[in-house]
Amino acid sequence: MINISERLKKIASYVDKGKKVADIGTDHGIVPIFLVSENISDRVIASDISKKSLQKTVDMVREYELEDKIETRVGNGLKVLKPGEVDNIIIAGMGGVLIWNLIEEDMEISKKAEKIILQPMQAPEYLREHLCKKGFEIIDESIIYEEERFFEIIVAKYTGEINPREDIFYEIPLICHRRKDETLRDFLINKIEYNKDILDKLTKVEKNERIKRREEMLLKLIEEYERLLWNTK
Repeated sequence: MINISERLKKIASYVDKGKKVADIGTDHGIVPIFLVSENISDRVIASDISKKSLQKTVDMVREYELEDKIETRVGNGLKVLKPGEVDNIIIAGMGGVLIWNLIEEDMEISKKAEKIILQPMQAPEYLREHLCKKGFEIIDESIIYEEERFFEIIVAKYTGEINPREDIFYEIPLICHRRKDETLRDFLINKIEYNKDILDKLTKVEKNERIKRREEMLLKLIEEYERLLWNTK
């Protein structure tokens, strides 16, 4: 059994059993090896940007003797795939802006996937907004707390329909809020404390119009987070 973190295990849990999968930016290839070892998928494409980056995965796949089920490919983003070649696409561990750029650059491939499983390290709000406004439906979301930080996972599929959200739910996972997920409370409390800390620091600097606007924005954001926190009870 390969050693896998809770974050990666949660990402893997969204893969549909028996489907062909691509793990874009696979790093060590842990998710592909887990998917095959657990009989979730018997056909996985693991890719990374350079031969050097992919070598760790190549070595791991060889160590687990899974060369017949995991194919490694070098390339940028979704360009390693043909339209319809896989059913589920995983893009994890990159910034939200980069993830969206990869999706948009190869939209034909993105549209044909039955499901795309995304885990942005930064800017999840940017990713959600672009998904919703460019014809993708967000079908599930989750929050994982690991290594003293929160990770957000977004699962989407292309429908062609525009699905705008209330602005606050580009920042906060709407589906987690509807489910009243336990991790959401801690997630919101963390955001409130983080923004209050910034606000406290701003009170100690000389005021100008930019600082005043920033303070107003933070106050409004904190108020929104507190409203959502109250509604999770």
